[in-house]
Amino acid sequence: MASFLQNHFNGSAIPTIRSTRAFKRNPDSAPSSPISTAVSPFSQGQQQGYSQQQQQQLLFLQQQQQQQQQQQQQQQVSNHREIRNYAEQTLGSGSSLAKAVKLPKGEDVNEWLAVYIVDFYNQINMLYGTITEFCSPTTCPRMIATQEYEYLWQDPMHRNGKQPISMSAPGYVEALMEWIQGFLDDETIFPTKMGVPFPKQFPVLVKTIMKRLFRVYAHMYCHHFDEINELGLQTHLNTSLKHFVLFCREFDLLSRKDYGPLDELVDRMLEDGNPKI
Repeated sequence: MASFLQNHFNGSAIPTIRSTRAFKRNPDSAPSSPISTAVSPFSQGQQQGYSQQQQQQLLFLQQQQQQQQQQQQQQQVSNHREIRNYAEQTLGSGSSLAKAVKLPKGEDVNEWLAVYIVDFYNQINMLYGTITEFCSPTTCPRMIATQEYEYLWQDPMHRNGKQPISMSAPGYVEALMEWIQGFLDDETIFPTKMGVPFPKQFPVLVKTIMKRLFRVYAHMYCHHFDEINELGLQTHLNTSLKHFVLFCREFDLLSRKDYGPLDELVDRMLEDGNPKI
């Protein structure tokens, strides 16, 4: 797996929104096989692209949020438990999201995973893009989620790539998005043509990508939730994370330890999404 990651790291790529990935239906599946339309709350606006100015990103997110945002009293969040309690106030029913992430009957699971990875990559890019002025090497010199968790970066292209290194939060996020973009642009890994198979290592890669993407959520919740709240984007962040963790549960992509400081909030989201028994 190490060589697989190393061979496909794109160190020169600039992280951008890969706006869509059309779902390639299995031609042998039943015509009535339902394809859920309850996907990302951001899907209608992804064509705008990550190169848009932050003001445009905010406008897009806030316009979408007007349809679902509840009237809430603004409050300062000072600790982990308050984050969980306040976030719960913005959580809608998870039943529709839990149904949305299920693989349609007769369809290719790898294709389903690929579609959702592109979607979550876009969501997290846009959400993080709204708080970049608050997340700098000065304000966030380490990629942490509370003082108990620091996420180190392993650069496959560095001569000491096997040695994890400490990075600033924006540096980590930039490296992560470039790393993922390299895979998304590689037709041998994320094929877009019918009949082209996914590599055998694809399920392992998916788990690695999702584990690293979750760390961006963790940093935003633990260190930028006040800014997210002030921007009026808390409902979007919570819906996005709920969608993410329901998807991860459905396909066993993350373990409990991967949730780190957000484990209690994730438990609440999974409970709301009608967990498996």
